[in-house]
Amino acid sequence: MVGADVVRVAAIDCGTNSIRLLIADVHATGLVDVVRRMEIVRLGEGVDGTGRFSDAALDRTFAACDSFAAEIARCGAERLRFVATSASRDVSNRSAFVEGVHLRLGVEPSVISGDEEAALSFAGATLGLDGGLAPAPRLVVDIGGGSTEFVVGDAAPWSSISVDIGCVRMTERHLAGDPPTQEQVAAAQRDIDAAVSRAIDAVGARRASSLVGLAGSVTTVAALALRLPEYDPEALQGSVISADDVREVTASLVTMPRSERAALPVMHPGRVDVIAGGAMILRSIVDAVGADSVVVSEHDILDGIAWGLRPA
Repeated sequence: MVGADVVRVAAIDCGTNSIRLLIADVHATGLVDVVRRMEIVRLGEGVDGTGRFSDAALDRTFAACDSFAAEIARCGAERLRFVATSASRDVSNRSAFVEGVHLRLGVEPSVISGDEEAALSFAGATLGLDGGLAPAPRLVVDIGGGSTEFVVGDAAPWSSISVDIGCVRMTERHLAGDPPTQEQVAAAQRDIDAAVSRAIDAVGARRASSLVGLAGSVTTVAALALRLPEYDPEALQGSVISADDVREVTASLVTMPRSERAALPVMHPGRVDVIAGGAMILRSIVDAVGADSVVVSEHDILDGIAWGLRPA
C-alpha cells in the first residue's frame, strides 16, 4: 500500500500502433502519475490484409512488455490490468499474443469490445476535465490505429460506437504514396466519411455541446496547430484548437512527403507514416458535427483503465 487511502496501480493499453503504460496512485478523486511510457510497436501492421499478427510485430510488442514488467516491479504497483483493443479482436493467432503477454506480465490481456473501449476512453478523457472548456453533453472521440470510438455523455456515457477506421488502417488501405496521390486521398476520405456519418447518427453526436479529442493523432494535430517547438503534454492538455486549425493542418499533412513530416519537431517517429490518415479522420468528424473547435485531452483510455482499478 502507498497509503491508507491510496493504491498504486498499473494500466497497459495495447492498440494497433502503440503500447502504453501508466503507473499511477489512485486517490478518492483522481489519479497522480508515477510513470507514463509509450512504445510504437505496430502490433497491427498488416493485419487488415492478412488477418494475423506478424512474428516481427509480436516480437516488438513482447520486448515492450518485458520492459514494462521491470518498471511495474520497480514501482511496486499492486494491481495491473492489460487491455488490448482493435487489432487484437479478430486475428487468427490471438492465442500467441495472449500467451506471450501472460508469460511476461502474469496477467492475460482483456481483449475488450468497442463499447468497453469507448466507455474507458470517455472516463479517462473527462476525469478532471474543465466543464467551462468542454460543456456537457460531450462528444468524445478516440482516434486509434485500427478503430475510432465515438461516445456521447455527461457524467457518464449515454451512447457509444466503435468503427473500423484508424490512422494505421486508413494508411495501409489507401495512402501508399509519398506523398499520397489525390486519388488515394479521395478514396480514403470516402471511406472515412461513410464511417463517421454512420457513427454520428448511431450515437446522436449532434446533440453534444462540445467535442473532445484524444490519442496521438489528435494531440499531434493540436501540437502542429499550436506551433509548439516540441511535443509538450502539459501544454496540450485542455488546449483548444479551431475547426479551421484542423482543416489547415490536415491539408498540409496529406500533401507532405514523408521526409518533411519526419522533420516536424513535434512528430513522434512512430507517427510519421500514419499521421495524415489520423488527421483526415479528425477533420471528417469536425465537419460532420459542425464543431467550431476541439478540446484536446492528453488523458484517455489509459487513465480510464487505471481509474477502474480503484478499490470498490
